Amino acid sequence: MAEATQSKSVNFFLDGNFAPVSVERDANDLPVNGQIPADLAGHFLRIGPNPAHIFSEAAYHTFDGDGMVHAIRFANGQTSYRNRFVQTEGFKLEQERGDWVYKGMNSMMDPTPSRVPEGASSSKNLANTAFAYHNNTLYALHEPSQPTIISLPDLETVGATDFRGKLKHPFTAHPKIDQKTGEMMTFGYAFQAPYVSYSVINADGDLVHTTPITIPKPVFMHDFAATSKYSLFLDFPITLDIERAIAGGPPIDFEEAHGARIGVMPRYGTDADVRWFDVKPGVVVHTANAWDEGDEVVLQASRSKTADIIGAGLNAGDKLPDTQGQLYEWRINLVTGEVAERALSDLRCDFTRVNDLYACHKTRYVYGGIFNPSRPFTFDGVMKHDSDQGCDDTYYYGSRRHGGEAVFAPRIGATAEDDGYLITFVHDENTDQSECIVIDAQNVSDGPVATILMPYRVPYGFHAGWVAGG
Repeated sequence: MAEATQSKSVNFFLDGNFAPVSVERDANDLPVNGQIPADLAGHFLRIGPNPAHIFSEAAYHTFDGDGMVHAIRFANGQTSYRNRFVQTEGFKLEQERGDWVYKGMNSMMDPTPSRVPEGASSSKNLANTAFAYHNNTLYALHEPSQPTIISLPDLETVGATDFRGKLKHPFTAHPKIDQKTGEMMTFGYAFQAPYVSYSVINADGDLVHTTPITIPKPVFMHDFAATSKYSLFLDFPITLDIERAIAGGPPIDFEEAHGARIGVMPRYGTDADVRWFDVKPGVVVHTANAWDEGDEVVLQASRSKTADIIGAGLNAGDKLPDTQGQLYEWRINLVTGEVAERALSDLRCDFTRVNDLYACHKTRYVYGGIFNPSRPFTFDGVMKHDSDQGCDDTYYYGSRRHGGEAVFAPRIGATAEDDGYLITFVHDENTDQSECIVIDAQNVSDGPVATILMPYRVPYGFHAGWVAGG
């Protein structure tokens, strides 16, 4: 059995298996039920919030936690485990002090005097949200910040990068990498104009193109999409408003009157090239993929009716039927200007992913986490949606067993889009046992072909990544 969870907290995000772990560990030859596939080789990586020092337990939000990477290395049918804090400058400041320096998102207006030392950044690069692997470089990402380079396999923090001084804007947690060209498309949003900025990084890791994107007011644009020709921007109604926060309201909130629209711009276009297409108001936090198809640009994503970013996990009820997304599709006709949109599945899901080798190009399959219907930030299973057949293949983890984002790992020598495995961490709340499960992506409903019993507790986290190879 893995180590027990901490005692109960008044804060949802610090309770049970959401609670952080404090120790960095290594373990080899992990016990397995079933058999690790011999044709699976690489690193499964999961990052998430793991606070070392907290200003206010009551006000803590999961977005505030320091980044921690949990990694499983697969090689020759064997596995090993390692977890490490991301050693950002803000994390090191707090470690040196032995207490909090940065207050957190829900405490921005708290009158307690600042502890940020002169010369240090006024905000903390948490490096806690997601990964990108580009030009043989692993980045830990936090969208208000610069990317942080992490070395493999040791998970040591190399440090933040501004791409030799060329990156002038925040860097999204969800850049898009076109494996056919090697280019990485990225963007950042801000409270101040330009509210959105966009860049392209070439296959050699050089930032070669940047342009502002004009929108009427700042919005929470967590994700975007890219095809082989275009980049797509989501001007959706989760608005950012400092004046609202000063007046006692949330700095991030759903504002339906803002409307919703999708901007389409050539990959190397500029602000003047963006074409905006109005769509039904709603919320997209995570996209799955986008591609070009004849005269149309096709976008698939998880879409919900509304969102409660600040209050999630803190407000009773959480309006889950309205805030939990469903897999959705937009078809934007660039000739007629018409947009056809529809739900693709009845399942409530998010953390939508595809086989990353096919990103920016047409995909048949989308994978996602299936939401628990009564508890926020909780996934009960994994789904595979087949766009050609219009059907879902699902696997549920079992009673009081919850997981996270399932990442697709191609089988060595794979020849088909779904020829590979889905890998995710699962925690059994009945026994406090954490697991890493491996599912054949072509037979999702059959469940795991291998279940790795973790010797240590792995808290629930954010996004996952896969880096192939030894």
